[in-house]
Amino acid sequence: MLDSENVQSGLKSGVLTITLNHPKANAFTEQMIFSIQKIFIDAAHDAQVRCVLLTGSGNIFSAGHDLSEVFQLRNESFRGHLARTFNPLILQIRSLEKPVMAAINGSVAGAALGVALACDLRIASEEAQFLVGFLGVGLSFDSGVSLFLPKLIGLGRATEHAFTNTPISAQQALEWGLVNRLAPADSINLQAEDWAAEIARGPVRTMGLAKRVFNKAHFANLERVLDYEARIQDIARCGEEFNQGLQAFMEKREPNFL
Repeated sequence: MLDSENVQSGLKSGVLTITLNHPKANAFTEQMIFSIQKIFIDAAHDAQVRCVLLTGSGNIFSAGHDLSEVFQLRNESFRGHLARTFNPLILQIRSLEKPVMAAINGSVAGAALGVALACDLRIASEEAQFLVGFLGVGLSFDSGVSLFLPKLIGLGRATEHAFTNTPISAQQALEWGLVNRLAPADSINLQAEDWAAEIARGPVRTMGLAKRVFNKAHFANLERVLDYEARIQDIARCGEEFNQGLQAFMEKREPNFL
């Protein structure tokens, strides 16, 4: 499997583990996304890969999009950027006819939340926090969050946490069905690996067919939603609230949207 400086992968007992390893809170850069896209392409054609496990290094899953990279998007629309990066990755996760599991070893926010929610199964650290995050920097949704989050926890709860930019605790995430299981922070990796290995010993081909049916029944409009999210992000990006939100983020202060 292809590794990059900030993405590591390894195969054991039929489980392909992909680890985000970026010093800036495992935030996704373009190059990281391209590396993961390539890993998923290879995994689809590798019979030894029976399950994919996505996690982060250290005590955080991912802070989402590397906003310092977004700050430099001067000559490309947000829609075009997402069409090359997160949108294909989300579609790859859903279309891979093998189980994909997220081991959410710590906080997750923004686009990374979309990546985690696109996975088939989720196990989280008891200390994990789930933050929608987008509106806190003056952006709308992307990476499928507008579809996945309300489907899992309900529109009212999703709206509240998006509008107030308040995190969802691990225990609340379990009770609401946002994650399947919780594990102590010091054993999340081991428990995730054991669960993924158990899944990998199952009827993986049939799981892939079942996943195809789930996609048809629940996510038939995913590609259209991803593109619409990206179009709306372009509108949000042109607004003063985004300028304020991004500047506040870069200056490590609270934004003032008044």
